[in-house]
Amino acid sequence: MSADIHIITRANMNLLDAVAPDVFDHPIQPALLAEFCDQPGHFMAVAERDHLVVGQIRAMLHYNPDEPPILYIDNLGVTPNQKRKGIATALFAAALDWGRSHSIGSYWVATELDNDEGNRFYESLDLKGVQMIYYEDDLS
Repeated sequence: MSADIHIITRANMNLLDAVAPDVFDHPIQPALLAEFCDQPGHFMAVAERDHLVVGQIRAMLHYNPDEPPILYIDNLGVTPNQKRKGIATALFAAALDWGRSHSIGSYWVATELDNDEGNRFYESLDLKGVQMIYYEDDLS
């Protein structure tokens, strides 16, 4: 693999001072990053190459009153010129390892039906796709 994987904590969140394009959906906001790092049950790993973050994955433990916790893979991104080099697979594996370390037995990830690239990636991991409808709205 062409990048080093780091689990982000407050101690090393400065790694996110240098991020390649399209790794995140929006620019990193230091206060929000610190708040994320302080949340128990939240996970972020990054792929770093030549002192530049070229990929990231975020996950969280999803607790339920009627079943064991589930690992939710929230977001995965790799800069375009680093795709198809094993970075997304390594990041995904890091998230699953973190889930296993918290005794999580299952996980889930969602993406849009028209996200062909994302759907091909998850299918390459032998994940089973289930169609669903997702609803959202602003709270403002």
